[in-house]
Amino acid sequence: MKNLGEMMRKAQEMQARMAELQEKLGQIEKTGVAGGGMVEVTLSGKAQARRVKIDPSLFASRDVEVVEDLVVAAFNDAKAKVEAHVAEEMAQLTGGLQLPPGFQLPF
Repeated sequence: MKNLGEMMRKAQEMQARMAELQEKLGQIEKTGVAGGGMVEVTLSGKAQARRVKIDPSLFASRDVEVVEDLVVAAFNDAKAKVEAHVAEEMAQLTGGLQLPPGFQLPF
């Protein structure tokens, strides 16, 4: 029974650290860029959009599709940065323990 008690204690510790990580991720921001910095999208660590900046010169051409493509590219860049940051934080939290495939933490 000692092993079960120890496992439960460790699970509770992990749960507390996960709650801390969730809060921390809500506070960080990662910015993705596209078009040589002409479009920037900033996401929180929970992948919530915080800001979009578009260089006004992009509107001079009136080519809406180019602007739309650059926004999508900047968003995807920011999302990749957020995912890399979350993976790094999770590796620290779990001590390098590999989670089962499909087990998505923290969201």
